[in-house]
Amino acid sequence: MRQARANRNLLLVAFMWGTSYTFIKMAIAANMPPSVINTLRGLISAILVYIFFRKIINTMTWQEFKIGAVCAIFNFVVVQLQSTGLKYTTPSNSSFITSIYVILLPFIAWLFFKRVPPLKIYLSIIFCLLGMIFLTGIITTGFEFHMGDFLTLLNAIFYAFQMTYYGYATKNARPQIIAFQLGFVQAICGTLYALTIDYGKLPQINWSVAIGPVIYLGVIATFAAQVIQVTSQKYTDTVTAGLVLMTESLFASLVSVLFHVEPLTQHLIIGGSLIILATLIAQFDLRGVISRYVVKQNGIKKY
Repeated sequence: MRQARANRNLLLVAFMWGTSYTFIKMAIAANMPPSVINTLRGLISAILVYIFFRKIINTMTWQEFKIGAVCAIFNFVVVQLQSTGLKYTTPSNSSFITSIYVILLPFIAWLFFKRVPPLKIYLSIIFCLLGMIFLTGIITTGFEFHMGDFLTLLNAIFYAFQMTYYGYATKNARPQIIAFQLGFVQAICGTLYALTIDYGKLPQINWSVAIGPVIYLGVIATFAAQVIQVTSQKYTDTVTAGLVLMTESLFASLVSVLFHVEPLTQHLIIGGSLIILATLIAQFDLRGVISRYVVKQNGIKKY
């Protein structure tokens, strides 16, 4: 698989994930706790991965087990924070704030690989903070960082670490095994969470309303998306993958508005645009773009 195709596959993954925010919100509206949502979507995914790739799963090595387990723990923390945060915020806010992980990736490289972040990252942070000010409504309501936004910001931090580790994992373990463990561990951890912390909420679930969104989340947003992601990310670099997957915030907002889960507001447009601009600044080589297009078009040659 070539990098161009891998990036196109990741764009499809971004679309699948973008739709998931609205379906999670639908399941939550049916009184299904996030832990139960994550249990069922993980269980569905693990079963489907085993059905289609059982010959590979049955030959799992100890090294692959350890790599997959670390990926799965990161994944459970991310999906639990994401779905819990969605109880208290909108799909668009959640997706745009989650996209901040792209800006965090250079800082993680600084932390672990001693690579100092370029100056453009600090410009990205400024635009990112401005975007969050609009999204969270601080301009009109005063400083009030909602619980859902805070949990989603934590989700972005953990997701940045997850993406960094995936860059290593996908090159040292078969993608089908990683995908299986992502679903399997998510189902186990979700069950433990549901039977302890969320146990009192279980009788309130409206199964007839929640089951449709959960099936979609399990089959499309978990099974299909994770298999495609871990298969494709092996053939591209972490930063490029992060940039492509960032488009899930755009898809999430569009789907949420189309399904009338939230209205299209001026704050949503401005805040989301600023965060997208921040992530683009973080990923693109601005000097290269200027020298290649602006300088060349004006006939200025560099010696």
